Amino acid sequence: MANTNTRPSLDNAESNVHIDRASTIIDKFSKTPLNIVQAKTNFEQKISAFNDIDPATAFTPRQHPSHIANEVDAQISFLRKLKFNYLEQNAKDKYIKTIVDDDSEIITVDDNEALRRSNELKKARLKDAKDRLSVRNKEVEELAFDVESKYRSAQSLTEEFGSLTSQILDARLALSRLRTAHPLPRLSVASANATLELQTEQMASLDANLSENVSQVENVKVKVQDAARDVERLRVERAAKEEEVRQTKAEEEDERVVGLYDWYTASLALHRSLFSLVSTKSVTENELELTYEIPPPTSSPSNSQSDGPIPFTVTLLFHPNTRTLADASVASPDQRVSGLNLADLIGSHVQSNDVLGLVRGIMARMRSGM
Repeated sequence: MANTNTRPSLDNAESNVHIDRASTIIDKFSKTPLNIVQAKTNFEQKISAFNDIDPATAFTPRQHPSHIANEVDAQISFLRKLKFNYLEQNAKDKYIKTIVDDDSEIITVDDNEALRRSNELKKARLKDAKDRLSVRNKEVEELAFDVESKYRSAQSLTEEFGSLTSQILDARLALSRLRTAHPLPRLSVASANATLELQTEQMASLDANLSENVSQVENVKVKVQDAARDVERLRVERAAKEEEVRQTKAEEEDERVVGLYDWYTASLALHRSLFSLVSTKSVTENELELTYEIPPPTSSPSNSQSDGPIPFTVTLLFHPNTRTLADASVASPDQRVSGLNLADLIGSHVQSNDVLGLVRGIMARMRSGM
């Protein structure tokens, strides 16, 4: 099915017609002598001419209508006072002439009444003219605001037309350059979509690989940190041992001490390996814990627990300040060790104060009883 939402081309005839219309509108708008445009120039010319009439008596340069309005109000107020003074002096003059001159006409009540009616009629017409002028001024102000808003809208639209026209021409130039730089055959929309889908799948795969690599890097960082801590600890231990050796060499004149120390260390390691001794811990002054791990007996049935070594701990309790064995106990997380009855073996060796025999007997009982 064909796609109805086709992208408009920049080179078709319709776009050229629109561009020509926009250019025509811009030219007409810029060349038409609008009164709203010329009013500012005319106003500035009149202001400059008005200021140049009498520079010696000018108050301040008039550059804004509000300045002129304030000055006109002041002049109107002065003229009203001058008119009142004129009427007052004229009335006094007529009154004096009427009294002094015998040939003057006599002003009767009817004349005053006619004059009053004429004044009232003129006042009514003046008020009506003022009302019409106020209404007309209000209409002019409203029309001025309306014309100004429409002019600003038209000006903004023409500026937008000019900007869009320049953008279209720039886009045409860029498109022509692209067509020159990339001649036929060009990439089609279908091939571009296929390439986009392929690149999307590749990016997803690369993101997954990146996440996996980041997790591996984090694990390696943790291992490296642990190894660095171990190296630092071993370095400190080595420095302490070397310092101890130097102090021993400085204190002992016999050079055989180092050899005897090495022999003792090797013998202790051999003893531990022969007796399957893992660690020793002095809990108190008269209590000692020995931890062993013996291999499982080959004659025992194969299960999940018999696959690994059998750990157990022998606790030796001595009488205070003596080497006499007072009591012993065996503990192990393995159920095969907890099921053995070692009470008679422990009791006989405690009575004879035979620690080495107790350990050998416990290990022989475990190897034979499982």
